Amino acid sequence: MKASTKLISIDNHGDYLDVVTNGARFRIYLLDRNIIRIRSTFNQHFGPELSYALVKTAWKDSTDRLMADEREHVKPIPIHLTECKDGSKTVSNGLYTLTISPEPFAFSISDQDGNVLHQDLPGRSFLQDSLGRSTHYSSMGNHEHFYGFGEKSGDLDKQRRRMRMHNTDSLGWDATKSDPLYKMIPFYIDFNEDTGLAHGLFYNNSADSVFDMDSEHSNYWLRYSYYQVEAGDIDLFFIGGPTIADVVHHYTDLTGKSAMMPLSSLGYMGSTMFYTELEQDCDKAIEDFVDTCRQHDIPCDGFFLSSGYTSGKDGKRYVFTWNKKRFPDPKGFVDQLKKKGALLAPNIKPGMLTTHPHTGQMEKQEAYVRTSDGKDWQEDRYWGGSAHFVDFTSPSGRRAWAREMKENLLNLGITSIWNDNNEYEINDDQALVDAEGLHLPIRMLKPIMSTMMAKTAQQAVKESAPGTRPYVINRAGFAGIQRYAQTWAGDNGTSWDNLKYNVPTILGMGLSGVANQGCDIGGFDGPAPEPELFVRWVQNGIFQPRFSIHSCNTDNTVTEPWMYPAYTEYISQAILLRYSLIPYFYALLHQASIDGSPIMRPLVYEFENDRRTYQESFEFMLGPSLLVANVLEKGADSIRVYLPEGAEWFDLTNNQYLSGGQEITVPVDLGSIPLYLRTGGIIPTCQGLTNLHQEVIDHLEILVEPNKETSFDIYEDDGISTDYLQGLYRQTRLGIHPDKQGVTLELNSTGDYETKVKQMTIAVLCKTMAPLEISLDEKPLDRYLNIDRFKEATDGWFFDGQALRALIKFPRPEGDHHQVRLEFTAKDLISI
Repeated sequence: MKASTKLISIDNHGDYLDVVTNGARFRIYLLDRNIIRIRSTFNQHFGPELSYALVKTAWKDSTDRLMADEREHVKPIPIHLTECKDGSKTVSNGLYTLTISPEPFAFSISDQDGNVLHQDLPGRSFLQDSLGRSTHYSSMGNHEHFYGFGEKSGDLDKQRRRMRMHNTDSLGWDATKSDPLYKMIPFYIDFNEDTGLAHGLFYNNSADSVFDMDSEHSNYWLRYSYYQVEAGDIDLFFIGGPTIADVVHHYTDLTGKSAMMPLSSLGYMGSTMFYTELEQDCDKAIEDFVDTCRQHDIPCDGFFLSSGYTSGKDGKRYVFTWNKKRFPDPKGFVDQLKKKGALLAPNIKPGMLTTHPHTGQMEKQEAYVRTSDGKDWQEDRYWGGSAHFVDFTSPSGRRAWAREMKENLLNLGITSIWNDNNEYEINDDQALVDAEGLHLPIRMLKPIMSTMMAKTAQQAVKESAPGTRPYVINRAGFAGIQRYAQTWAGDNGTSWDNLKYNVPTILGMGLSGVANQGCDIGGFDGPAPEPELFVRWVQNGIFQPRFSIHSCNTDNTVTEPWMYPAYTEYISQAILLRYSLIPYFYALLHQASIDGSPIMRPLVYEFENDRRTYQESFEFMLGPSLLVANVLEKGADSIRVYLPEGAEWFDLTNNQYLSGGQEITVPVDLGSIPLYLRTGGIIPTCQGLTNLHQEVIDHLEILVEPNKETSFDIYEDDGISTDYLQGLYRQTRLGIHPDKQGVTLELNSTGDYETKVKQMTIAVLCKTMAPLEISLDEKPLDRYLNIDRFKEATDGWFFDGQALRALIKFPRPEGDHHQVRLEFTAKDLISI
């Protein structure tokens, strides 16, 4: 056992600080005002820098060439070392002070007000055992909550949990307790309810590891948490807050923002393994699926093509091949789906069976992971038999894979790729990977393989179809996967528990920087969902960024939107609601691409001052404005809904205002989707939208709660290209400015994109009275007292007393700056 218990020396290099103890040595960078790096090693010297996760660095890295298109190299904040009276040393980045205690050795980090945010466990801070496992212990208080950790089961707050960081194929996983799952993100947010302050810790090491968040106890060390990694060094990044949202923003400054996907990625994506396993005419079955959706008033914008399309004569799956009995004309099939307004995202897998017809050429291109001695290609168990595995840390592996993608898929006009079964469960953890020429055992880089598989697909689409926005979907990954792919929580089981607990799994991913995540709606593994479960799952799934009904049912059924004819109306209504919210989703996706904000957000993200939100796992906010309280229990005729304090809430079902800070009982039926608009909420919608490929968002209806000073950015671009990166977008900030006489709505637009919106309706909630007058750019609009005449008019306003809202409509005016004014002064009719 090696333990860091005593400070030996400190050497200030200006840009970084070297610290030597009787155990480990450390290198400290003040990366910026929000991020402090503490790199440690128990070796005599630091090894080469190798990180696939970071987009912001202040040092040379072996991946700099690979990451040149997305990595920012910054000058770190200069180190000024201060010695304190008690013998400790401090350095500061302006916002946070790092204190180095000499004996017992420990780091602590405090803010400008002296609040200690992070504290190593003194005397037991950094250790390495006889097996080479390194451990970092942190002290903790009595009221801390832990969020994030990537893709995890169970409740949102991981207090008292012990979790393994490892990628595995978790078919049929239990969302209440299964661990580990598909993705590894060794990052968490520590929120202290006593101080109301949050910070994050990111451990940039992709070897298997464990987090223990106060599950283990020792009488000698009081309360603590720890991180233990099986190989490599502890490379710790402290991420400042002070809010949970700030931590997410700063963490994604380090590991990257979510990719700006094409607009159609927010639509409903059909999928099932069943169709690609038919003996023949699978293409016709999928085309018929898209047509049947339309017959049932169910929008559909794409189809995830399961791997049965690659089955050879022996029934085994050979990636990048087409079964011509099932798909006789792949190019014609892709084109036909496009005509129907549906993209195709084919499934590809990085394990290539040794009997694969392309094995020889892939070996010649040195594309595979090698055996531990480097003399042969590693073989291991995979779906269908023994397989080789593509090495995505190798330039030659990436080139060979991209070539196969282009020749067999992308050249058909495909621009969407579904990366599956990429957890790299290779038993020999000493198998060699290239690691950009460093040649390391795969145990160090398993989750990096899936992340780089996504980057390879993204780049290949860009090269094959220049100017087209790639749409990549990934099952596995490491920190930073959000830069390349939309993700989903793998092959979940069909159960009420999984419906319910998939919610905190997605929320935890959002807090881990992955804003664009979902799960298989209806459950993937198991029997078909019963009708009630299916309806409730779809009603929840419409709020997930990735929305796909996908199944491999064990009872010879297929989970399709119309599988229960008596319930299809509920499915259609829910999906149409999703499509009406597309402008809101797209604005939230764009926000995620700019600042990393989650799309689905736990209540604590928006309401940190309300203690009731700290452990809420199942209600959530869709963006900043909309609280969603789905029915998640079987047979429910009522549910309990907590409305956070700090806001008033408008019940969108019953059209009434409710005070925050209370729990209410809400009666529900099978069609119920309880939704609540927050004070100051702004939600852009497009009613009647049914296809994101073929239809244009040419009208907007913006729902506004006007009783709080706030704003929201509505975002538009062409939805398919990368032209937005050259300024061809339009962002309209809608600001709410209430005063004693009324409220002013300001619309300020930027960007060079020529909007397609021709007609606008703003629905402004009116809590106590109808407006007296409404004007657009200081010109009064006509008031209509007859709803039919209002509908026929091109502009004007109407007060809907039942819905408590003023409906204001007008053709979208020219120019970038406009103002809508509502006057609420009461008109005295009696005195007249």
